[in-house]
Amino acid sequence: MAKYTESKCRLCRREGAKLFLKGERCFKGVCAFEKRPVAPGQHGMSRKKVSEYGLQLREKQKCKRIYGVLEGQFRKYYEKADRMKGITGENMLSLLERRLDNVIFRMGIGSSRSQARQLVTHSHFTVNGRNVNIASYQVKVGDVIAVKETKKDNKYFAEIKQMKVGAMPKWLEFDPEALSGKVIALPTREDIDIQIAEHMIVELYSK
Repeated sequence: MAKYTESKCRLCRREGAKLFLKGERCFKGVCAFEKRPVAPGQHGMSRKKVSEYGLQLREKQKCKRIYGVLEGQFRKYYEKADRMKGITGENMLSLLERRLDNVIFRMGIGSSRSQARQLVTHSHFTVNGRNVNIASYQVKVGDVIAVKETKKDNKYFAEIKQMKVGAMPKWLEFDPEALSGKVIALPTREDIDIQIAEHMIVELYSK
């Protein structure tokens, strides 16, 4: 499978916004975007008039990079959302939020989505008691996501138990002592805090 291996800070600089791809580092003074908030490359500081297509493309790229998915997979999310009832853009974001790696990140078990994805692919979690190691697995209302019993003594998860639970999305609940959480509702647009103009992505794909 294709994988982005270059500096993640370059992605934030290219999109002109902090995408919080490196967890705690993004909140510290060493953040590359805060030091140099311009696009990477020789012409990064030049001002160019961006076309409507360019703006739509940047929104799509930003969303892809936030959730860590590639073009083919991202397009499938759009096509699935387009077949669902409701607003296509909001449906698409809801599908992305329901990825297992994102749920692990939202619960605070992973400091970034990439770290959460690594934890999932290394088979640390169960969903409803069954082992799941697919980062794109779609959770449903009522699903219980938990750290495997055999992994709970791991130093990393032992530290998670001692942490205070931060702000949790309304559609999730998490018990750090038990290292398990539950999906109590489907995420709505109001529950998703990322700064994305999803209607522009829909307009881009609708052409």
